[in-house]
Amino acid sequence: MDLKYLFKPSTMAVVGVSTSQDNHPANVIYYKNHLRYPVKTFPVNPRGGMLHREKLYQSVGHIQEDLDMAVIAVRAEYVLKVVEQCIRKSVKGAVIVSGGFAEAGNLKLQQRLVDMAKEASFPFVGPNCLGIYAPDYVDTFFLPGERIIRPEKGNVGFVSQSGGVLVDQMVKFAGQAIGVSLGVSIGNKACIKETDMLDWFDKDIGTKVIAFYIEGFEKGEGRLFVKKVEQCSKPVVVLKAGKSKKGIEAVSSHTASLAGDYRVFSEIMKQHCVAEADNEYELTSFCEALSCYPKGIKGNIGIISLSGGHGVIAADACELYGMSIPRLETDTMSAIKENLSPVIKDIASLVNPLDLTGSCVDSDIVTSVRQLSRDVNIDCILALLLPYSPGVSADIGAKLSQVARNEGKPMIAYVPNEDKYKIIIEGFELNNIPVASSVDGAALMAKALVRCRPC
Repeated sequence: MDLKYLFKPSTMAVVGVSTSQDNHPANVIYYKNHLRYPVKTFPVNPRGGMLHREKLYQSVGHIQEDLDMAVIAVRAEYVLKVVEQCIRKSVKGAVIVSGGFAEAGNLKLQQRLVDMAKEASFPFVGPNCLGIYAPDYVDTFFLPGERIIRPEKGNVGFVSQSGGVLVDQMVKFAGQAIGVSLGVSIGNKACIKETDMLDWFDKDIGTKVIAFYIEGFEKGEGRLFVKKVEQCSKPVVVLKAGKSKKGIEAVSSHTASLAGDYRVFSEIMKQHCVAEADNEYELTSFCEALSCYPKGIKGNIGIISLSGGHGVIAADACELYGMSIPRLETDTMSAIKENLSPVIKDIASLVNPLDLTGSCVDSDIVTSVRQLSRDVNIDCILALLLPYSPGVSADIGAKLSQVARNEGKPMIAYVPNEDKYKIIIEGFELNNIPVASSVDGAALMAKALVRCRPC
């Protein structure tokens, strides 16, 4: 299937636009794309007429121009007729937001839709979905633009069976300054499935991390997904729903998927080095870390802190998540001590985790990061910064980023997520260094790198 016309369309029809309800899903989709996106958008209503001085077309066949895609938001019983019209018009694909198919027990109706599309090689997203958010191209979510928080364009591709989870995750991504290359709500995934999206993202130069919210697979689908993951050149993150008895029941009623045995699923993901996130918070942390460091690490962590307590918390978290805090080489500790400022030279603790104390200055932190980067026992550094310490400048993020880039060893920073520290956070983020808003979050980012190391 050629999906480029769905994700990077030039022309689009929105079928189901209402002349009496401006808040109808089709109207929301039409206005948003017509007014805010470069895709040329045509409204379709069987009655025709005018909509705020714009011509309403009676069908996609009445539109003179070629159409890259259609968004279908009509009642389920009318969807097949609209799809048939799209196929006759040579529309290249569709997003079917309409519900009322397998998730509502109408399995035969969904199968007829699939058979029709398959025979005509007509790809579609859905049904029962929000569809596609492609920054700079198109947004088929039937949610008002002013209600949605959109992340910037970035390198994380996210696919979700649930539209609500996708939208909520976009809020979390935006809060952590994580950009997306594409967000797709696949709903019942009657046609385009996770495996198709793996193929797309693996070839997409704008995507570095591929993330999924998965409720379940049909028979044989999970095996194919694992096979595709094995062939994929990019890190894959998965948040699995349907782990409990009640969760499995909810999955069946939501998107008509088979949740399966979660323990088997989790073990298979681990065997194939997929970073399985336990919750949405982990999913966010994993995506941020892997978008910066896609190759993964063994899990030998060096910790630098300006507070002994923070170092202890980080060490506990790292060991809880299966990472080690190795002893530093004697040469490493000597090189650090030799270059520390006189004020802290005799009071800093130079065993791992390092405690530089609240009296340190920028040069002390820079020296420590540089020397830890050169220690053969360390493959990732957690830099826990307390920007309220008097000797820490607003440039510390940029300074440490430069060291990390020069030394070539992954570094993850912790900085409290407050506006007054924004310049420090940006110093890291602009240099592609992940920043966590908590010590535990920094450890989770390191955990993601361990889970996605080459198997």
